[in-house]
This record gives sequence, structure tokens and C-alpha cells, in this order.
Amino acid sequence: MHETTTLLVEVGALLFLLGLLGRLSRRIGLSPIPLYLLAGLAFGHGGIVELNASEEFFAVGAEIGVILLLVMLGLEYSATELVGNLRASAPAGLIDALLNALPGAAFALLLGWGWVSAVVLAGITWISSSGVIAKILADLGRLGNRETPVVLSVLVIEDLAMAFYLPLVTALLAGVGVAKGGIGLGIAVVTVIAVLVVAVRYGKQISRFMSADDAEALLLGVLGLTLLVAGIAAKLQVSAAVGAFLVGIALSGPVAHHATELLTPLRDLFAAVFFVFFGLVTDPRGIPPVLLPALLLAFVTMGTKTLTGYLAARRAGIAEPGRWRAGLALVPRGEFSIVIAGLAVAAGGVDPQLAALATAYVLITVVTGPMLARLPDLGWFKQWLRSRARAQRAQRAPVADRA
Repeated sequence: MHETTTLLVEVGALLFLLGLLGRLSRRIGLSPIPLYLLAGLAFGHGGIVELNASEEFFAVGAEIGVILLLVMLGLEYSATELVGNLRASAPAGLIDALLNALPGAAFALLLGWGWVSAVVLAGITWISSSGVIAKILADLGRLGNRETPVVLSVLVIEDLAMAFYLPLVTALLAGVGVAKGGIGLGIAVVTVIAVLVVAVRYGKQISRFMSADDAEALLLGVLGLTLLVAGIAAKLQVSAAVGAFLVGIALSGPVAHHATELLTPLRDLFAAVFFVFFGLVTDPRGIPPVLLPALLLAFVTMGTKTLTGYLAARRAGIAEPGRWRAGLALVPRGEFSIVIAGLAVAAGGVDPQLAALATAYVLITVVTGPMLARLPDLGWFKQWLRSRARAQRAQRAPVADRA
């Protein structure tokens, strides 16, 4: 009885604190992710006050948080939209992967962490935060801008790549070797393609099994199906997160719309729990030794991510200001970087410093990202762009004209 009482007190106090932090983040115009991570660091191992009774609760909640993040991601896209985006944005996605995954992998190898940690850190530096970026675009009134579809297409490609990347990482972390890891990846590829084909052809029929008219039945049905498929996927070494993502893809129409509305509060709750749990299991005393490497890695990959958006927007025929807006908007990393790091920490087999580095890295990018995204709207930046455009026109003009 005493343990239950302690659990209720710790969970209640921490959730109440998260509510206050979420409100504070909206007041100051930042994502709540860094504040949730800091709360976890403060009350975890090596923190100000250690909360031991609630750790198991937050561990289970963190698992559910990852699953809900991925199923909600799947609900945002229809299979047809994903296939269309894949065809149109494949070159931008390839550039994105090369420019942003390779620095993370190289950094891990330079630190002597081994190739498994290199694959994990490559994913952490590669994937931008869809949630943070969507909020930035909305806050800055850019949802209708010409460059916004370019930004969204890059994010969609990254989200789809997660369906193939996570099973590979899961297999590598399990220590099954390259051959079995390749088999696991092959199974994931076949599964994703099969689900996309079924969703394109029979999506409406699948959605008919779920009634959009009964909110309670829809919530229980979608949540139950998601957890069931995620569990089966985990048993098959495909990744629970990928299973959840595929459930979201398979649902469409009114069912997907109403399911999104019903699951959003649950996702917000358990996503917050997930970020707190990652902070709880990360010793804050490990952050100072990796702070300088995290700053260096953030500086490099913020530059490569900006270049990614700039090149993708230029390929789409967007003017110079829009190219910079697209590039700088893609800078923040967040939920999925922590998901990847969380999988690695839970499975073991990576350098113990990786969790601290990932935490510091995400904190840096998610705080500075929204500030950098505002640069193209500042007067001095616009003046610099105009001067740059005049210089380019002068270089292109014939010598006689310049004389």
C-alpha cells in the first residue's frame, strides 16, 4: 500500500510539473521537449531528487508514447500520398540522408564508439522534428508559403525512411549480426510495401471495420489494434514503432480523421512521459563531458540540414528567400532523435555516453532551431539577400554592360 501511495504521489507531482512546463513553453514560444528532458534529468539518476517508485510506470508509458507517436504519424498520411511523395521527393530525401546521417556516423567513429553507435548516431542527426517544425511554420504564418510543401516533402521522406531504419537498428542492437540484420530489414521492406499496396487498394474496406460514429468504440478499437500489431511486430523483430506506423497508414477517410482527434490527447500525455523517462535514465553528470562534442555536432548538422532545405527548394524553383526559409526551418531535431537514442539505451550495446550526447544535441537544436527559422524575416537578413542578388546579377551581366 505504501509503495502504491508513493507511486501516486511521484507520478501526480511529475505530471503536474509537466503541465506547468508545457504552459511555460507556449508562453516563451519554444517546444516543450527540452523542458520535459530537463525535468527528467532533474529527477532521475544523479539528479536533484531521484524518483524511484515511478520509474517502472514511466518506462511502460515511454513504450506507449513511442507507439502513439508513430501511429499518429501514419494517420497523417494516406498510402497514396506517401507513394506520391516518395516519387517526387526521392532526390531531396537522398541528399538529406547523405548530408545529415553521414556526419553523425563519422562523429561516432571518430569518438571510437564503434559502428553500431555510428548507425544510431547517424539516425539521431538525420531525422528532423516534424512536430517542432510544424509548430514553427504555424507560428510564423508560413503554412501557405511556396517553400512549405518542400519542407513537408522532406519530412515525409524522413518519416517513411524510419519504417526501414528502425528495424535495422533494432536488429543491430540485438546483436544478431549483419546477415540477420539484413534479413530483418528485408522483412520490414516487404512488410511496408505490402501494407502500402493493401492500403492503396483496400484502405476504404479496412476502415469500414472501424466505426467513426462511436467515439468510445473507435478509440478502443484503434488503440487496441495499434498495440496488438506493435507487439506482434516487436516479436518478429520488425520494431513495434514500425507496426504502429503501418496501422496508421492502413486507416483512411473519416476513421483516420476522428481517430486523430481522439488519440491526440493520449499521444501528448505519453509523449511527454517518454521524454521525461529518457531524462530519468540519463545521468546529468554525463552531459558536461560531451557538451563540447554535442555543440560541434549540432553546429555541423544544423549547417548540413540548412543546405538540405536550400537545395531542395532550389530544385523546386523557389526564390532565394524561400530557400533559406526552407533550410533553416528543418534544423530542429526532437522526438524521433530521442526515440532512436531511447531504443539504443534500452537495448545496450552502444557507448554509455551516447544518451548524454543525444540529450545535449537535441536540447541545442530544438532551442536554437526556432530562433534560426526567424532569421529570413529580419531586416538585416533581407538586406543581405538583396545585396547578394545584386552581386549575382552583376556577375551574370556582360562586361560591356557593367562598364
